[in-house]
Amino acid sequence: MKPPERWVAIAGVAVLSAIAVAGFAAAIWAAWLFHDMPDAGDLADYHPPTATRAYAWDGTLIGEFSRERRIFVPYDSIPPQLAQAFMAAEDHNFFKHGGVDYAGIVRASVKDVVNIAQGRRLESGSTITQQVAKNILLTNDATIGRKLKEALIAKRLEETLSKERILELYLNEIWLGYRSYGVGAAAYNYFGKSITDLDLAECAYLASLPKGPDNYHPIRRKAQAMARRNWVLDQMADLGWVTRAQADAAKREDLKVQPEPTRAKYRDADYFVEEVRRRGLATLGDRVNEGGYYMRTTLDPGLQSSARTALMDGLERYDRRHGWRGAWGHVTTLTGWEAVAKKSAKPAERRTWRAAVVTDVGGGAVRIHTIEGQFGSLAAEDVAWARAGKGIGAGDLIFVAPDDNGGPAFRLKQVPQVNGALVAMDPYSGRVLAMVGGYSFSLSSFNRATQAMRQPGSAFKPIVYATALENGYTPSSVVMDAPITLPGANGQAWSPENYEHDYFGALQLRRGLELSRNTMTVRLAQGVGMTKIAAMADRLDVVHNMDKVLAMALGSGETTVFKLAGAYSSFVNGGKKIEPHLIEMVQDREGKTIFKADRRDCDRCGAGFNGDESPRLPQAGAQVLDPITAYQITSMLQGVVQRGTATAALSLGRNVGGKTGTTNDFRSAWFMGFSPKLVVGVFVGFDDNRSLGHGETGAVAAVPIFIDFMKDALKTEPVDDFTPPANAKFAMVRGIREAFRPGTEPRVATTPVGGGPSVIGPQPYNKVWSNGVTGAPNAGAAVAPPPPPKKTDDVTGLY
Repeated sequence: MKPPERWVAIAGVAVLSAIAVAGFAAAIWAAWLFHDMPDAGDLADYHPPTATRAYAWDGTLIGEFSRERRIFVPYDSIPPQLAQAFMAAEDHNFFKHGGVDYAGIVRASVKDVVNIAQGRRLESGSTITQQVAKNILLTNDATIGRKLKEALIAKRLEETLSKERILELYLNEIWLGYRSYGVGAAAYNYFGKSITDLDLAECAYLASLPKGPDNYHPIRRKAQAMARRNWVLDQMADLGWVTRAQADAAKREDLKVQPEPTRAKYRDADYFVEEVRRRGLATLGDRVNEGGYYMRTTLDPGLQSSARTALMDGLERYDRRHGWRGAWGHVTTLTGWEAVAKKSAKPAERRTWRAAVVTDVGGGAVRIHTIEGQFGSLAAEDVAWARAGKGIGAGDLIFVAPDDNGGPAFRLKQVPQVNGALVAMDPYSGRVLAMVGGYSFSLSSFNRATQAMRQPGSAFKPIVYATALENGYTPSSVVMDAPITLPGANGQAWSPENYEHDYFGALQLRRGLELSRNTMTVRLAQGVGMTKIAAMADRLDVVHNMDKVLAMALGSGETTVFKLAGAYSSFVNGGKKIEPHLIEMVQDREGKTIFKADRRDCDRCGAGFNGDESPRLPQAGAQVLDPITAYQITSMLQGVVQRGTATAALSLGRNVGGKTGTTNDFRSAWFMGFSPKLVVGVFVGFDDNRSLGHGETGAVAAVPIFIDFMKDALKTEPVDDFTPPANAKFAMVRGIREAFRPGTEPRVATTPVGGGPSVIGPQPYNKVWSNGVTGAPNAGAAVAPPPPPKKTDDVTGLY
């Protein structure tokens, strides 16, 4: 072979070898690239993660739970105009190509030459099908390998799924900003509408967002957003999907959106909704955040709004009693004070409050300038209040609100440091109708209704008295209210005291509970035995594994308002144990019920009515108290309102009962109240458990909140009374109609002045026992008349 020919041969071999090596390398690269290709068939039954939506009892949307805020909308429910807007912006040949638009790729490739030279991100040139492949099955990397995968999967998708299914996946999966995944969530978050209510301009704006929601933000970049929207409208007109006149009319429309995305229009239930989320996670697991469930809760929106208002007003009243603490900020110059004020944290629930600066103080007046630009003065009584406290001066930053009574002056406002909770519950079903876990969820999401373990003080006493009634005592049994000293911890003597350090001697059980006598309660607990009382507290789910020491009888064991409301429900409903709950039912996206709170079986409920007797559901809840005991406690707690520590609630003019509670050093104030169909628990206290201040008892701090709430809750309810058990026996004891178990009722004796029967206790037992009990446990009446009513309360006296 001649030298030139040999070199040509060598060169040829080298070229062939290079081609072979390159081909081998390409084959290895392709094998590596496509070895983990996702299966397009997986999308046949794919459902994108969707938000679980929580609804109140009346169907009001109250919240959503999700990682990606998304509302899945089936293709048949998507307005054609909305789908056309997205196709005009992203892929107008969607129904014509087979998954890859080669002409579009060429156009994008030409632009990418410039993009590469300028270091910009590559153009996608992707069809809607390719975007579905990328968004669901692939990563978002802008690489050649990913683009090849995207194209291949897009072809497979077109072979596997219908065009309508692909478009449905696209419109429900895509990120559109404003905390919105998919067009369903975007319509609600941007415009507060269902997609079926969107007009043409709004459809076009949503379609402008896939290329970059931040680039077309409706508030921060409104001009760019409207320009992009108008371009989409022009595209729709050019394609003949709308008329030019329709497009021009839509282009003249302003772009108006909600200031921020909101999960629901109803905003008074933040504590309730967050508790629902926690309980949903505990019951259903992490599926709650992606399963697209329908969740019906127990919330009554009307009662919830009343509860939030009552608690916030009550905490503000307490706060005002304890003085003006001073401005929350101060500026030395009135120039630029607004920037400082915008950093303030005001309660979002107080929507009328405004940040303001004090511009001038003099002549008995305080003049202000609000952050919205209004000028005015503070009300004279607020000026006096501020000056009696920490004072007020020019440059102070404060909160103000318009006068509720329509006065010209602004009212000075102060965020309370104290906190509290309110729970309202149906005593027969356990449905939690309202729950407020603090003054302001926006300032603190800690739920004091379910998470704050506190001593209930004398609000625990009805459990002691119920245990006594279950063990042979009657409402007219007599126990001594007198000083007592008992061995305490570490060899220290323990001497519980009554609130006003006075003692009334022999008292009926009813009277002792009405006046919340501590020494009497300790003697009663001593007679009954703390083992039985602890078992009752456990049975009613108030305190578990309670120490069997007498101090616990005065409420030193910790519990929550939520649990105590459940226990009081058993008094009202005839002794049944109920399960307090917030979630009534959960259904999946196909409408299948996967959870329900009512676990009772009804074999015939699903059958059609054939004229036979209607199905009978078994009663819910175990019987944890004798029905007569439950009624006796209910009646005695009515006496707390009629003659005891909660007489302020008489202003309701309704049949209500309840029990106040105040703990050592006035650290917590309680009122557990009820009507025949509603149990309400109120707690007031500081998060650090410091004292509320001398005299801040349950009657002073908590009862007024209960009254405010019940005024609204009962205003449309008929006046009704508590129903006694059919087998209860009744007798008049010192002017009060008392209920007794058959055989324990006292005998009728003489007719007192004024007519009507009187009763006396069996004479052989009229002596004081060593434990301070007068008469046998089932004795009929006191040997001494009860003292006149005194307005007292019930500090436990624990030391």
